Amino acid sequence: MSRLIALSSYANLQQELDQRKATGSVRSRRLLQSMQGAHIRVDGRDVLSFCSNDYLGLAAHPAIIAAVKRGADTSGAGSGASHLITGHHQYHQQLEQSLADFVRLPQALLFSTGYMANIGAVTALMGRDDAVFADKLNHASLNDAVVLSRAEFKRYPHQDMQALEKLLAASKARRKLVLVDAVFSMDGDIAPVPELLSLCEKYDAWLMLDDAHGFGVLGAEGRGVLQHFKVQSPRIIYMATLGKAAGVAGAFVAGENTLIEYLLQNARTYIYTTASPPFLSAGLLASLSIMAQESGRRERLLTLITSLRSGLSDCRWKLEDSPTPIQPLIVGSNEDALKASEQLLQRGILVPAIRPPTVPKGTARLRISLSAAHSLDDVSMLVDALREIC
Repeated sequence: MSRLIALSSYANLQQELDQRKATGSVRSRRLLQSMQGAHIRVDGRDVLSFCSNDYLGLAAHPAIIAAVKRGADTSGAGSGASHLITGHHQYHQQLEQSLADFVRLPQALLFSTGYMANIGAVTALMGRDDAVFADKLNHASLNDAVVLSRAEFKRYPHQDMQALEKLLAASKARRKLVLVDAVFSMDGDIAPVPELLSLCEKYDAWLMLDDAHGFGVLGAEGRGVLQHFKVQSPRIIYMATLGKAAGVAGAFVAGENTLIEYLLQNARTYIYTTASPPFLSAGLLASLSIMAQESGRRERLLTLITSLRSGLSDCRWKLEDSPTPIQPLIVGSNEDALKASEQLLQRGILVPAIRPPTVPKGTARLRISLSAAHSLDDVSMLVDALREIC
């Protein structure tokens, strides 16, 4: 009997998978067989890639690879324990201080992933008597964090400050948190941080910014969205990931000393997990140094963004208004987006088709990710191929 029940349960799962397939929503993994970069080998073929979030082209930087190797030689392969036991290595400590200095905030706390950072921070700070106000296009990790916190979950239309103010004005919550992507991962637009901060000051709320796609890219020195808008406030809780522009792995939350100490004591995704391998922090220390010193990488990105947008200005598919390396080309249906992605692949160019539920229904797109590792010729090749297909 139990086997029959189990088989029935699997039949239900298979039915859901079949429904995904019928609507063109099945996801699959590609096998990377090279280092990350503009030109990669994937699934047995060499392609020009516009897929990764390696915005500064640091994932395969020789100096960072060398730092990782040296770090492994002195710290070993793994940390062996959680941060609060014996897993907090001197490389972790040095990186936390360097990250805080880089984003010009008092203190930082290192997490293994951005997902863990968001869940750890939100669930530690918010509870049943509190309210979180979130943009409807926020990343899944932010939404999951709010659900797990059990706080009241208020969502407002994308970038609608009037709607947000109405929600804040009506709230009687003990604590209030405005939670938002600094750069939206599927649209590439930037949150209006000064306006958000002004509302938080008016209605006594915290402002948590997920700067996963802005850290290293935005601002004159790549210090992220806070530098981009020239804002600072003790109300700000700043999160950024280290596997995108920084080229390695991990994430951190930065802010006031009291905030970080509170998270160290209460963030479950920090307390109850093994610390990341220390050699990754050794690599990230090298990455921060390169990010600070090589401004030409960000300047090259701006040139590539301008070239792409100019080349596709009259394409019948709409290129979203994004000033960042994330350049979404809205195709419409799942089938058309998948077909366009496949036609590009036939030309040796890899661009992912992003479909619902990751993006709203009817807005399936080609998500073009630019990197400082690309050349103008690479972008021209993509533009020519897209114009031909479109």
